Amino acid sequence: MTKSFIFASLLALALISCNSKENKEEYKHAVYHAIHQGDTAVLDIQINNKRFFGRYEIFYHKIGKDSGDVRGDIKGDTLRGDYHFISNGGSWKRVPLALLQKDNKLFLGKGVIGTYFNLPLYMPEVPIEYENSEFVFEKVKE
Repeated sequence: MTKSFIFASLLALALISCNSKENKEEYKHAVYHAIHQGDTAVLDIQINNKRFFGRYEIFYHKIGKDSGDVRGDIKGDTLRGDYHFISNGGSWKRVPLALLQKDNKLFLGKGVIGTYFNLPLYMPEVPIEYENSEFVFEKVKE
């Protein structure tokens, strides 16, 4: 009984130490701001070289706002994930999110949205377009 207890304890310790590597990656805080045709967006995120998460709000000029959470992965110069939000105080929605890091700015991407296992995503066969981005985020705080 003692040997099995020691083995189980060592196994649990090994699993915990392997899973705690994620916490060792330090996240940096950043706040981004963008304006497009009277609408204002604020992106307040925690970011490292692999992942990001945080809050995203879009204030529509004299109409209302969308407010919710963003999360996703970083591959190269692109942040890809989703935006889960309440639209103008109504119901919850989830949409894919793609941001291109370029010249110390984040460019919001546009693409064709489909669903996979009831989750929205950008269709892989159609490239995401960043050239005429609605929001170009500039860092206002680190």
